[in-house]
Amino acid sequence: MTHNQRKTLLIMLGGALVVAISMGVRQSFGLFLQPVVSDLAISREVFGLAIALQNLVWGVAQPLAGMVADKYGSGRVIVAGGLLYLAGLALTAGAHDGPDLYLSFGLLIGLGLAGTTFAVVLGAVGRAVAPQRRAMALALVSAGGSFGMFVMVPGAQILLAQLGWVNALYVLAGAAALMPLLAMAVGGGRGGGKASVVAGADSLSRAMAEARGHGGYWLLTLGFFVCGFHVTFIATHLPSYLTDQSLAPMVGAWALACIGFFNIVGTYVWGLFGGRYRKKNLLSYLYFARAGVIALFLALPLSNTTALLFAGAMGLLWLGTIPLTSGLVAEIFGMRYMSTLFGMVFLSHQLGSFLGAWLGGYFYDLTGSYDTVWMAAAVLGVVAALLHWPINDRPIERAPMGPEGSAAGNAA
Repeated sequence: MTHNQRKTLLIMLGGALVVAISMGVRQSFGLFLQPVVSDLAISREVFGLAIALQNLVWGVAQPLAGMVADKYGSGRVIVAGGLLYLAGLALTAGAHDGPDLYLSFGLLIGLGLAGTTFAVVLGAVGRAVAPQRRAMALALVSAGGSFGMFVMVPGAQILLAQLGWVNALYVLAGAAALMPLLAMAVGGGRGGGKASVVAGADSLSRAMAEARGHGGYWLLTLGFFVCGFHVTFIATHLPSYLTDQSLAPMVGAWALACIGFFNIVGTYVWGLFGGRYRKKNLLSYLYFARAGVIALFLALPLSNTTALLFAGAMGLLWLGTIPLTSGLVAEIFGMRYMSTLFGMVFLSHQLGSFLGAWLGGYFYDLTGSYDTVWMAAAVLGVVAALLHWPINDRPIERAPMGPEGSAAGNAA
């Protein structure tokens, strides 16, 4: 193995572990809904709004985190993000009311997630690997989030049962403290340097202009909104939905863990397919499949078996959107400003996440049921599938800057 190969492997491994911790902890938050609501005497809507704010802050901060990573390297961004994440978890453990949750669970953890998840890490990984291996590398690192979910969600449920939610959050804060240390492995990947080395626009302003003028970029952005709605609604409210239907609390934990386990397989397979077939078409198939799985889950009688089967099926479709969507951004616009451009797409994902988390709690408090949001999730899956099909996925054909400073390129 050459020096460059070892360096690439180290970036991939470090990146996968950062994503595993960051996403694994984040995906366990739904388990805290009922104990936090009970102890703090707040409504599910308040808890859901805290998660919604977390996702909104994450989305708004993500493009900025991507820009900093593109210019100065992902390692510094991961260090800052990891420290904010740690602080957010520790302060949430000491929360007394809704505003405390909005500050700690919402603002601080949202900022921490922006610095420790996909846009920052995948940008570093994507620049470190050869183009023909990029889709698979992005899939493998994305699967780190699935592995973290599979390991940490059952672990968080055990911590909740043994230690209570306050001490469980302190333990998770200890896990978050590992991310700044792992940043040293990822720190080399950045977008600065010669355009001949890293393909893409020759300036950030030109990259943004290309994206604004590309119809396919807007369709991809709208479609990713639906992904955020799906995964955050399910991760936040599925455990409580199952316990509301008289299933044991551990069933909800195992359902989330099952999503994480099957997502390891799903992310790998979607990434593998993404290297062989058109990513936009695969995204359409994936969203159609999500809509079908949700509709079938609602139609069948609920039991431990159907809950886990639903979780397994959703797991196969969970984060497969990440390597396909990020890979499509890189394919069209090049790698140089990939963290920034994917960060903008990810903002839309987080707007969907905001609504998924908040509307779940809002409609539950309003109607005593999650049925309205479940049905909306199924319909949105069909909408997202239709949005991806017409995307023009040909790489941008760059021309010299025009007299008014606009970049020429093919649009969809």
